[in-house]
Amino acid sequence: MDQGRDFEISASRAAEFARRYIEHLGEVLKRLDFEAVAEVIDLFLRTRAGGGTIFLLGNGGSAATANHFANDLSFGASPDGHKPFRAVSLAANNALLTCLANDIGYENVFSWQLRNLMRSGDVVVGISASGNSPNAVNALEYAASNGGIPVAIVGFDGGRMKQIARYVIHVRTEKGEYGPVEDVHMVLDHLISNCLAQVRE
Repeated sequence: MDQGRDFEISASRAAEFARRYIEHLGEVLKRLDFEAVAEVIDLFLRTRAGGGTIFLLGNGGSAATANHFANDLSFGASPDGHKPFRAVSLAANNALLTCLANDIGYENVFSWQLRNLMRSGDVVVGISASGNSPNAVNALEYAASNGGIPVAIVGFDGGRMKQIARYVIHVRTEKGEYGPVEDVHMVLDHLISNCLAQVRE
């Protein structure tokens, strides 16, 4: 077997896959509702002005996005000379997450934290590709029922979270396209954080 030839075929296929993936990702990005993005940016600015907190949450890759987003809001969007954003990821405390999951159920790991931390007027951002993760749905429902402002950053058809949230950024894709959805969610983190960094208060 000519292993070198096999590698050339494999590399060629990989390059074509990469090209098609990036082209598809570009089409998904073009479908974004930029007015919806602007509304979330304005909400974050109003929350900062009022001294409120922005809570972020998600599972798996979306938990990583929530952590990254909280980092970018707390530091990248809050440079010296700016009033800082109060941003907290509810996916960041592993000890508390496992405690709550073990004792009261994984579906309650975010809503219980909000019960302890959220004040009226705070923003709760749920990040989910499907929009149907029970713990994220419960968190947005808790926010909506207790004076918080629920925001959904979702993919696929938007799921239950799209119906609950007051503000929605919907990355429209076919169901199961986790990679492109999560890619765009990270773009939104950087887009929003960089925009906010330009606004002094």
